[in-house]
Amino acid sequence: MTPSRIPRASSATQGTRTTTTTSSPRLGVLAAATLAAWAAAASPAMAQDTASRIARVTVYPGSATVERVAKVPAGARSITLGCLPASLDAQSLQINADPAVRVGEFNVRTEDRDVVAACASPLDGRIRELEDQIAALKAEAASLELVDGYLKNVATAGGGLETPSGRPQAATPAQITATAETLRKSAQESQTRAYQLQRKQQALELALKPLTAERERTASQRAQVVSVTVTLATEREAELRLSYQVRGTGWQPTYRATLDAAKPSVLLERQALVAQNSGEDWSNVQLTLSTGQPGRATQGRLPRPWTLDIAPPVPKSAPAVAMAMSAPAPASPVARRGVAEDALPSFEVSTTDKAFATEFAVPQRITVPSNGQRVTLALGNYTAPVTLITRTAPAVEEAAYLVAELAPPPGVWPVGTANLYRDGAFVGTGRIDFAAATSANGTSSLAFGRDELITVRAEPVQDLTSSAGFTGSRVERRTRRAYTVENRHKTPVTLQVLHAAPQSRNEKIEVESRYQPQPADQAWNRTPGTVAWQQPLAAGATAQFSAEHTIRYAKDLDVQERQ
Repeated sequence: MTPSRIPRASSATQGTRTTTTTSSPRLGVLAAATLAAWAAAASPAMAQDTASRIARVTVYPGSATVERVAKVPAGARSITLGCLPASLDAQSLQINADPAVRVGEFNVRTEDRDVVAACASPLDGRIRELEDQIAALKAEAASLELVDGYLKNVATAGGGLETPSGRPQAATPAQITATAETLRKSAQESQTRAYQLQRKQQALELALKPLTAERERTASQRAQVVSVTVTLATEREAELRLSYQVRGTGWQPTYRATLDAAKPSVLLERQALVAQNSGEDWSNVQLTLSTGQPGRATQGRLPRPWTLDIAPPVPKSAPAVAMAMSAPAPASPVARRGVAEDALPSFEVSTTDKAFATEFAVPQRITVPSNGQRVTLALGNYTAPVTLITRTAPAVEEAAYLVAELAPPPGVWPVGTANLYRDGAFVGTGRIDFAAATSANGTSSLAFGRDELITVRAEPVQDLTSSAGFTGSRVERRTRRAYTVENRHKTPVTLQVLHAAPQSRNEKIEVESRYQPQPADQAWNRTPGTVAWQQPLAAGATAQFSAEHTIRYAKDLDVQERQ
């Protein structure tokens, strides 16, 4: 007979493991009784698997801090919080408890999910139930096939009777009719039942398919689980709080901008897209979104020494060898960070401006499944007064667009996409970036689509090149552009016409420009060479604009022109 094994509970020490001892068969009953008594007496000092719940989650771009709460029973000396996600960062673990609890050391163990019965997928029970129902239907269908085979054999035999001597006796018409009716009813019932079983099986298989797919997905995410064992001491029931960082989470801001041209104003509605695949669902949790990024470097790059020296003579073939041997420059940390943030997987109801980050607390409890599904949160709105401008760049496109200029609203507005609406109709998407306001008065612009009642026409370009100077050693090039804009609105508009003027980057190239009328700004949005005419345009009125540029340079120069 195989000796019985008596398991001993593991203590909360580093490198948690389970040890076993053996006893002879004659001592089995005594050993079992002794073990039960010892377990009852020693239970306060043993590690106890304790149920915990997620109470709060703070989401950052690319990570999240999860706070779990567990009840500690009176007299407990050690508890274990199991089935935690493998994405848990052990270095970020923090343990806090009520003043009545003294917390000692803790250890973290990672193991395969399949070997921990308590961490089995909650879908397993439902999947087994559906599989059992499908198996029962298949068994009943197989029995119906046997019945059909029997009925076919009876029908083939003809249903005749035998005499006492064993000779077949012809059936009477009444017997034939009764037998045929019985076979017909039996076959009909059998076929109807078989069809019903087939439909039920199809329905069960359809219900089983998404459950199986979801279990496979979660199993791949949670191939491993983490358990944390904490040594503690308490004389009364208390709460233990465990917080840790997880990867595979993130959020991104998004907005909805609705233009009311009659006022004029723009209603900005804040939203946030939150998604996560950390390996554990966030069910009914208090959610906080933070602009902080704990995953970034904690120290900036330092300057390198700047030295000057005389380069030694280099053989003629050296440059080619150097080019062949040179390796591509590594991507800068900023570029690498930008790629990582774009891949991740996304506001103000209660705003807290901290010293180095802003947090947005969502008042209602939120559920975010661990399947990458995006959850959209509505987080308040703000109505901003705007200045409406009809903007056109005729040399690029003979069209005009309605633009709303607004000052940055109070508070923190992270960069994000915005769905744009004009007169209640969706016109497209834009981008809100108040931190990148480049206009002279510090305003930002949101474009709300094309203005079809503004007609824009660009005249053909007049370009003339000739020689200049006493010996014809210089090139003189004259370029003239003219634009016509007509307002077909019943109300006046503020018109803004943009034009690109040539800019010399070398003193050997001379540029002279003349405009009609004189532009309001020759460095629009702090961009030298971008000329802006801005003026009111009455209903039904037409405005004309022209720009003439003269470029002079020596004939022997090879001038590069980019436009």
